[in-house]
Amino acid sequence: MDLRAYLSRHPLIVAPRLLGWRLAKDGCEVRLIELEAYADLEDPGSHAHRRPTRRNSPMFGPPGHAYVYFCYGNHWMVNIVAHEPGRAGAVLVRGALPFAGEALLRSRRPKARSDRDLLNGPGKLAQALRVDGSHSGLDLLSEGSPLRLLPPENWRPDHEPDWERIRVTPRVGLAEGKGHELPWRFVLAEEE
Repeated sequence: MDLRAYLSRHPLIVAPRLLGWRLAKDGCEVRLIELEAYADLEDPGSHAHRRPTRRNSPMFGPPGHAYVYFCYGNHWMVNIVAHEPGRAGAVLVRGALPFAGEALLRSRRPKARSDRDLLNGPGKLAQALRVDGSHSGLDLLSEGSPLRLLPPENWRPDHEPDWERIRVTPRVGLAEGKGHELPWRFVLAEEE
């Protein structure tokens, strides 16, 4: 199974399996430790819930692409498109740890007061990696892409999550009635 086929499943299946993967840009790499799944029709919290728009069109495109949007007029949010054929969905990257290029990541987040504060939010992560709307739609699996998704070195297509190491909770920041109660947030518990 290639990486795109691996991502061609429901976001709820893909999200916990992406824990430990990395996002890479400009010599920096971050290891994903907090992710949220967003589907389409059954998920009122998803941007793909109603129909395709110009903004959310990457969610309806091929898995393995980036969906980046501006949130609350304040910060960018990075998502990895993941869904079954004929559907839409993505996995929001909520938190990460530095893996390579830590000094550069820190220079882009001068207000970070601690190691935990560096990449512990989707806006902080986008700021540290310098990801913005121009990255939306990029193929994260293409070797020539400026923003890449990389599996762990020991990755295998039959990889199953280590559920003893994963904390599952409802998603963060959704209004009542928008899927706020769905346990679709996955965190590597020892990294939290």
